[in-house]
Amino acid sequence: MARRTLGANLRNKIMNTFSSYEIFKDTRAKVEASRQKDQRPHEVLYFHKVDDPYSHLTIHSINKLQASFDIELKPVLVGEESFEALHEPTLYNYYCLQDVQRIAPFYDIEFPAKSYPARELVVIANSILSAVDEQNFVDIATQVSFALWSGDSKKLDAISSTYFATSGQIKEKLNNGNEIRNGKGYYFGSAFYYEKELYWGLDRLPYLEERLTELGARKKSEKNEIFTLKLKAPKTLLSEKKVNLYYYPSLNSPYTFVSTKRIREIRDDYPINLHMKPVLPMLMRMMNIPTNKAKYILSDAAREGRKYAHEMKTIHSPIGKPARKSYSLFPAIDEAGKGFEYIEALLKASFQDGINIGDDNFLEELVIDLGLDWTMISKDLNTKHWKKILNDNVKDMYSGNCWGVPSFKITNEDGTDPFYVWGQDRIWLLKEEIARRLS
Repeated sequence: MARRTLGANLRNKIMNTFSSYEIFKDTRAKVEASRQKDQRPHEVLYFHKVDDPYSHLTIHSINKLQASFDIELKPVLVGEESFEALHEPTLYNYYCLQDVQRIAPFYDIEFPAKSYPARELVVIANSILSAVDEQNFVDIATQVSFALWSGDSKKLDAISSTYFATSGQIKEKLNNGNEIRNGKGYYFGSAFYYEKELYWGLDRLPYLEERLTELGARKKSEKNEIFTLKLKAPKTLLSEKKVNLYYYPSLNSPYTFVSTKRIREIRDDYPINLHMKPVLPMLMRMMNIPTNKAKYILSDAAREGRKYAHEMKTIHSPIGKPARKSYSLFPAIDEAGKGFEYIEALLKASFQDGINIGDDNFLEELVIDLGLDWTMISKDLNTKHWKKILNDNVKDMYSGNCWGVPSFKITNEDGTDPFYVWGQDRIWLLKEEIARRLS
């Protein structure tokens, strides 16, 4: 068997292991049995990074989390993100700041920053939180975060008169925090860890709440989430006007697969012109994804799929030749008006049905099922003119400070006023922006 085949088989096996619901349930049962046997409390770790915009949002949830659940919260101060896991750091930093500026009002959380804090203020913030005791960490960290993102050096100086650590102590604290975070399989800040599972920020906090509730750890009977988004967009929207929604999918992205059902719903429920802009998978764009990040992405996408009733089942990765063959047919299929349906079907085959989408018979049947003429469409099979189209799509995506998939762009019908969004987590924000433009 060729090395390439062995590599593909191993990749598929690993992906299916990381996304497996049966393994997920089995792991949960084992760790809970172990916790009860050892009579351990419900210990939740929280990774806080002072100059991470998302940590500013997440720190506001801690007191409510502790008040609602019988847990022992262990704050862990962390430093720089894992270098291997951080792609396009300049775009990443810019996008994170912009994203938090956009979403904070929907959580009723004030985020005062228009730029990242000065380096000297970050040092003071880390000095304070390196010296504060665990019991007071959340309250002090919340004060520090507001002062830091407001550029309030006087406030930080005042707090540092009580809590102060030397540069050596700061370095040791951050190194220890990074080591704990990395050991739990994570790579950024603003995340919770509980018994073999990770929960990133306010986006994933409901999963942690749900799990603790199922274990009987909730103190109060009400089932309200700690933070709920305050949304205004209606389920359906009628308007004589339309907006353009540009969709940047990849054929090897579990998050893209999870997004397809809701993008179809937006197309059905909102007055939009949907434009497909597929891009090459990150692995085919020469980006390395470390194992711990791949594990988190797949396990997280799997639970997101279950949440939206669009579950991943058997995975067959299309990386390499299968993806190239499938992409080669896209321009003709998109021109025939079936671009979304084609990409949706390819993702379903790869992430639900375990089908090799590079198989000629599969592609022929799919094209026919779409109501298209295989004789005409197959003329483009294995040609290369699709490459320029996908390269142009990547450039457009990057111009909006987005590099991962799925990404999206909203414009007015004449193409003006672009609004870029990265990630299936922000599909709700797409609806809010569409509703705002068409109100």
